[in-house]
Amino acid sequence: MFDVLIIGGGVSGISCALVLGSAKNKSFANDKEIGIFTHQKSSNLQEALFNNAYGIPAGTLGADLLIESTQQLQEQYTHIIQIEDEKVMGIEGKPGDFTVVTNRKLYSAKIIVVAINASQTFAIDGLMQYVIPHKKAIAAKNRIQLENHDHLVAEGIYVAGTLAGWRSQLAIAAGSGASVATDILTIWNDGNHAQVHDSTKKK
Repeated sequence: MFDVLIIGGGVSGISCALVLGSAKNKSFANDKEIGIFTHQKSSNLQEALFNNAYGIPAGTLGADLLIESTQQLQEQYTHIIQIEDEKVMGIEGKPGDFTVVTNRKLYSAKIIVVAINASQTFAIDGLMQYVIPHKKAIAAKNRIQLENHDHLVAEGIYVAGTLAGWRSQLAIAAGSGASVATDILTIWNDGNHAQVHDSTKKK
């Protein structure tokens, strides 16, 4: 049983995982089981080139960033389980007891974060009733999003990145994933607002 299972290994999904992982020394998060599906073949980053993203050197290729970010997650937060080469087909169950169905296995999760792109090819059973036209994309591009309120689709189900209705900019997607992570940390912290910062300042 995962406490959180993130679907998507792109910008918003990895960002969410990094923030959750960085809370491992917090008493309210140190026993949490976190997993992420890092299936990336359909990620918008595959063909991206970044010259205007904060903190990322100009000329960085999205394909390289995909590899580097999953490596960073693996090296920094070894307790997070990365599930590769599996495609999520459906979600069943109820809050606190979801079943995630892939093309290979079944997984149990208390909370789910959906962080894949906003393409019309989206096809996860159990979530199709939340699909609406994307509110911040050019209509001709035929993008979709999941209906949500501040990233919350339904109890126990969050959405992040372009699929949450945000525009396709790396900084926005990363912030969206981080925002979802802090909302989850806040739940774990008994409703007390939570965020995680590292610092060079001596304690």
